[in-house]
Amino acid sequence: MSTSIPALCSDGQVLAEVNGCLGLIILNRPQALNALSLAMIRDMRTLLRAWRDDDSIQAVAILGQGREGKGPAFCAGGDIRFFHTAAKAKDPALGDFFTEEYALNHEIHVYPKPYIALMDGIVMGGGMGISQGAKLRVLTERSKLAMPEAHIGLFPDVGGGYFLAQCPGHVGEWLALTGQVLGAGDAIALGLGDVFVRAEELPGLIEQLRHADQTSAEHVVATVMERAELAPEPQLLAHREAIDRHFGFGAMLEIKASLAGDNSEWAQQALGQLNANSPLALAISLELVRRGRNLSLAEDLRLERNLVHWCFEPAWRDAHCETLEGIRALAVDKDHQPRWSPAHSEDVSPQTVQAMFESPWAKHPLADLQ
Repeated sequence: MSTSIPALCSDGQVLAEVNGCLGLIILNRPQALNALSLAMIRDMRTLLRAWRDDDSIQAVAILGQGREGKGPAFCAGGDIRFFHTAAKAKDPALGDFFTEEYALNHEIHVYPKPYIALMDGIVMGGGMGISQGAKLRVLTERSKLAMPEAHIGLFPDVGGGYFLAQCPGHVGEWLALTGQVLGAGDAIALGLGDVFVRAEELPGLIEQLRHADQTSAEHVVATVMERAELAPEPQLLAHREAIDRHFGFGAMLEIKASLAGDNSEWAQQALGQLNANSPLALAISLELVRRGRNLSLAEDLRLERNLVHWCFEPAWRDAHCETLEGIRALAVDKDHQPRWSPAHSEDVSPQTVQAMFESPWAKHPLADLQ
């Protein structure tokens, strides 16, 4: 093993290579769409810290391992089956997962060397968290970006309150509440991606990064940019006026009423997306994006750590847990019939929502984030 590659703990779920001045991170859990485990998060932090302090490493690139004959996935998010199992078992590793994941998200955003994310295929939830802080976010025509957490009774975490809040107009609210999937053209137009590389060019690019001479950070970036092309035309920006009009309302009931009064196919689809999601999660998500416009990344991640604690806290009391119910319906029983409580947005207490933003700790687990 190269002296530039420290010992890893994820049993091959994260692979690392060094080529000249470039460190490569390969997410290697393809059968799970490269969903993040706690061990993977720890390995990524180990690598990034080692390479940060290694003068011979000038840039880092990250990609997801593909599956033979299957569509690609950069990273489909956190391991929600682990969330379900750990919460049921009252396993403290669940809290460690979120604390360390959010710390990793922060480290990526402030990383002092170019960090390049090859975001081919599915990029959702935690996959957005490990890519949105990249200096160069590379998309293909197969890229599918989304923050669909409200569909499992959660909220757009991993810094979503920060980076969605930076989208133009009220696009951040729309993405947080509906979980809408974006292709490359829309993602780049909305500031969630940087450059477009055709998928057929990606194997050659990866081969160059892994084996061609990489002598400087500038050379690594140039290697990527040589294959960049004009991004596809955005498909969803035709709805920008409607997005801002409907999702600019102050409360969920107003947003839903506004969409209900719009007979367009787009508005009815958006309303259907909202009606499928947890009313409590929608209220939290809306509040998070609104607050996120006035927060630093570190402040947002601390707020998200508060929220995720309260999202799972009912499981520790063997009470109804909205997030566990959402995961059950999607990934455990797969009946896609979550029993949300409360079942309607009008029954969500504003006091409950506000209380979930409060810290349960005397010393916050992310207090050291700057």
